[in-house]
Amino acid sequence: MTNPNVLVGINTGDDCAVYQITEELAIIQTVDYFTPIVDDPYDYGAIAVANALSDVYAMGAKPLFALNVVGFHTRGMPLEILIRMMKGGGDKAREAGVDIVGGHTIDDKEPKYGLSVTGVIKPGEIVYNSTAQVGDVLFLTKPLGVGILTTGIKRGTVSEAAIARGVEVMAALNRSASEAMVQVGVNACTDITGYGLLGHLGEMTRGSGVGARIHARAVPVMQAARDLIDADLNAVPGGSKNNLDFVRQFVNFDPSITEAERLILADAQTSGGLLISCPAGKADQMEQALKDAGTIIAARIGVMEAEDDTGRIDVVP
Repeated sequence: MTNPNVLVGINTGDDCAVYQITEELAIIQTVDYFTPIVDDPYDYGAIAVANALSDVYAMGAKPLFALNVVGFHTRGMPLEILIRMMKGGGDKAREAGVDIVGGHTIDDKEPKYGLSVTGVIKPGEIVYNSTAQVGDVLFLTKPLGVGILTTGIKRGTVSEAAIARGVEVMAALNRSASEAMVQVGVNACTDITGYGLLGHLGEMTRGSGVGARIHARAVPVMQAARDLIDADLNAVPGGSKNNLDFVRQFVNFDPSITEAERLILADAQTSGGLLISCPAGKADQMEQALKDAGTIIAARIGVMEAEDDTGRIDVVP
């Protein structure tokens, strides 16, 4: 990066890029899209939009407008699928107060959908993923298990009720959680997506130069996902297994933590919750603010420990 106005680029693996316009104004931008993870096109569109907006919320910013990013094979699939997909995305964007002002579509045999999102933030109010402090309390605002659940959907092993719960969790905006953490004042935040809880926490610990301790059994998990993996470890998608293999280099698991529990902590999420690193003195206030905001959960799952350049994570019961 050579432009001094680029406040956040690729160096810390933060959720968005940030470009300063004035002393009081910076532009924040992100792009995210993926292939279908549920069967219903409307739900898929809503989840894709919630997921794309999540990066902006993770940095404490306000999204303003977005561009659609679409891949669709009009000669191979009914146009109604595309219409429903875009309707789900449009409705979710309206819920967030975001205008979709255009976009780009390519012909693609495998559907893809997401957004390029532009928002604003004051330069001094950016919430980074690399500024956690020793002693911080870690909060999680959505349960884990989406990767396991969506794999079960593809295999036809998940009930309609479990699918509905999964859609509810994935399509929920992280806006209220973001507003709560900005109100309270926190040290760092990221959202949990493809690298799983341990992968994204690892980015936070290494970037901040601290270690972390996670209480595995304090981490909320969707019951259907837990049931699937308890019955069969192969219910976990390949990406989650790859995540676990990767994080073993900086994660120390207590021997009592089962392989199923380890896989859940590494499970690749879509439109997951915020992982918030909050000063210990504000932890009670943060928990209450999240509850008042109506977030799905407000779970205390661990703490940031002593300074550690390796970003070590200890996982205990």
